[in-house]
Amino acid sequence: MKVNDTVKIISGNNKGTEAKIVKIDRKNGKACLEGIGVIERHLKKSYFNPAGGKKTIHVGIDLSNLKLVKEGDSPKPVKADKAAAKKDTKAKKDTKAKKGAK
Repeated sequence: MKVNDTVKIISGNNKGTEAKIVKIDRKNGKACLEGIGVIERHLKKSYFNPAGGKKTIHVGIDLSNLKLVKEGDSPKPVKADKAAAKKDTKAKKDTKAKKGAK
């Protein structure tokens, strides 16, 4: 699983919900999903934040509770077919040989 993949939650309060992965924390085995697990933290007044207030954060869901539904938009490298590549090179060699024979 990686960012932009669509996953389905298979256990917990949001069981059956599909969402897109926003961020993955592989060290802790958690994934942050779009619109799920968003909470508000209340901030105490401080020198850096004199008004206090609220801050929204994502709470990660364990990767074992997720099932991959659809891979994201990220491009994947395409593996070349070795047999097709050999046929192409043989065909090119044959056409060169025929042109030289005339």
